[in-house]
Amino acid sequence: MNDHIDYKNNPLHGLGLKALLTELVEHYGFNILYAYMNINCFKTNPSIDSSIKFLKKTDWAREKVEAFYLYQFKSLPRASSEQFELPPRDRVIPEGDKPGEPAQLSLEDAEQLREKRAKKAADFDKNGGRSGLGRSSAKKTFDQRKKPATRAPASADPWANWKDKH
Repeated sequence: MNDHIDYKNNPLHGLGLKALLTELVEHYGFNILYAYMNINCFKTNPSIDSSIKFLKKTDWAREKVEAFYLYQFKSLPRASSEQFELPPRDRVIPEGDKPGEPAQLSLEDAEQLREKRAKKAADFDKNGGRSGLGRSSAKKTFDQRKKPATRAPASADPWANWKDKH
């Protein structure tokens, strides 16, 4: 059985970090890269060399830039859930998926995207770690319905005695 995986269809195959970053900066500039990815190396004294130095040390940031390259700059369709779990360089791009033109991005679109993500995160937090979508998020668990709302006794408050004295 042949376990060889062909990564040659992946646009990141054989592409160095410096070449990748140079392409992105020439096309979008540091302001757009920071607006979309929120990585400080694109905001604070940005340069290709300092960004490469940071990205080589920081896996999560490098993977974020590589994913941006694949799905915004090369306009590839989103990865399947199984491929999404892998780092971008390890993803297998199906034969029929060919890179397209870079997405047209703007600072206004980045701000709208940031607001949308913040709202989604707030909904997620508000719902106890469940997304705000679907009926199941509105349902309380059995334990939550059965427990009456209780307040902590005054003795549990370390400042309770101080409040009474003053």
